[in-house]
Amino acid sequence: MKKTWIILAVIVVVALVIYSSVKGTYNTMVTMDEGVSASWAQVENVYQRRADLIPNLVNTVKGYASHERETLEGVIEARSKATSVNINPENLTPESLQQFQDAQSGLTSALSRLMVVVEQYPDLKANQNFLDLQAQLEGTENRIAVERRKFNESAQSFNTFIRTFPKNIYANIFGFEKKSYFEAEQGAEKAPQVSFD
Repeated sequence: MKKTWIILAVIVVVALVIYSSVKGTYNTMVTMDEGVSASWAQVENVYQRRADLIPNLVNTVKGYASHERETLEGVIEARSKATSVNINPENLTPESLQQFQDAQSGLTSALSRLMVVVEQYPDLKANQNFLDLQAQLEGTENRIAVERRKFNESAQSFNTFIRTFPKNIYANIFGFEKKSYFEAEQGAEKAPQVSFD
């Protein structure tokens, strides 16, 4: 009879240890997954801030450079494309992330063309409204870089956690999958050519 109680106690202890391990690991994976989602929300937040600044910037430039219609329309169109690409944080696949990055790159390119046009208008470059908007836009670009870095760090922590043994077994059982990273754009590894002709 005593032997039966000892065996039963050992089984209960082993069951509690396994339960605690699974529960703790699962809860940590959920917490880290939510952290990745929150980091993604911050990335979208700063991109939205940039998108919100663009109409004011375009309207300010329009007052000085109204005949630069093609460039202004290009910025508006690129903004529209960039804000139409939405990603569900639960489905951060390399393809969806690339689609998002491509749309944002198009907007960045359009803004660069707009800044080239601005160089032709000294009065605009001296306008305080324009200078304030330009400073806000530069600050937002810095925030984007910071939030993308934080997102990548959060995704890396999550990916490392779910890929280590024995957590990888639990991750497979509960359906946790590796998160994608923001990656540098094509050609970013090459230094730009600068020439003063």
